[in-house]
Amino acid sequence: MTLLPAPPATRTLGASGIEVSSIAWGMWRLAEGGRSAAEAARLVHAALDAGITLLDTADIYGFDGAGGFGDAEALLGEVLGAEPALRSRMILASKGGIMPPLPYDQSAGYLSAALDASLRRLRTDCIDLYQIHRPDILAHPQEVARVLDDAVVAGKIRVIGVSNFTIHQIAALNHFLGHKLVATQPEISPLRITCFENGELDQAMMLGLTPLAWSPLGGGRLANPESERDRAVAAELDRVAAEAGVSRSVAAYSWLMAHPAGIVPIIGSQQAERIAEGAAALSVRWTRTDWYAVLVAARGERLP
Repeated sequence: MTLLPAPPATRTLGASGIEVSSIAWGMWRLAEGGRSAAEAARLVHAALDAGITLLDTADIYGFDGAGGFGDAEALLGEVLGAEPALRSRMILASKGGIMPPLPYDQSAGYLSAALDASLRRLRTDCIDLYQIHRPDILAHPQEVARVLDDAVVAGKIRVIGVSNFTIHQIAALNHFLGHKLVATQPEISPLRITCFENGELDQAMMLGLTPLAWSPLGGGRLANPESERDRAVAAELDRVAAEAGVSRSVAAYSWLMAHPAGIVPIIGSQQAERIAEGAAALSVRWTRTDWYAVLVAARGERLP
């Protein structure tokens, strides 16, 4: 039976020429539990040593509802401060535009200040991929675009992306940008398949955006299925995982990577072994039959 194409070892962020690994590591929970800089460094090394070069964080990561804003960035900054040579081994991505206790703020003054604060916490002069975390409905996309374009010209960021934007919000921001978007980061998993049919991935392919998938394991529900639908998806993943000799998680990553849009799953684990095992997804191959079996299980009904 014909196999779908194998994912490449690296992908390019949009048309930027910036190469990243085909799987990424995210630091949403890096600052949890009082993790030390030495412990965080071990995780960074685990990712880089496994060939994972795209490291994704955000200024909101580590916020507990009361304090701690910027904690994940600051902890990574400690790692980079202690080992400056690590910076050249990674493509560093971060996000801004959420301001507790307010929901979202992408006014020119706030967004500029948020970017500068991220640079200070990360102890770097430039963030490779800076993403607007969630859209601020009260900010005109032209105003947001002006701040981002100015930041590129100033050398503070290399390329621009968005996260959790609708197709129309992406189109509007991209229209006003001189330095066009290169990436979009929606939630995508075998349990969150909306983007396969609502036009998000079609737009990404049309505009040449690299899709970065957050929560590719369904927020942990693939590891611990809660519903009949969860269990059905897990069973289909397990069939392929068993044949390939990998875990269900790795099979889930590879399922996303088989899509022609070039999805880059973001591993959310903060365990060195789980981060490193993600690289095995590059070796898993899918047939169309097996790939669609997972989709059908996720839909809960047959395809038309």
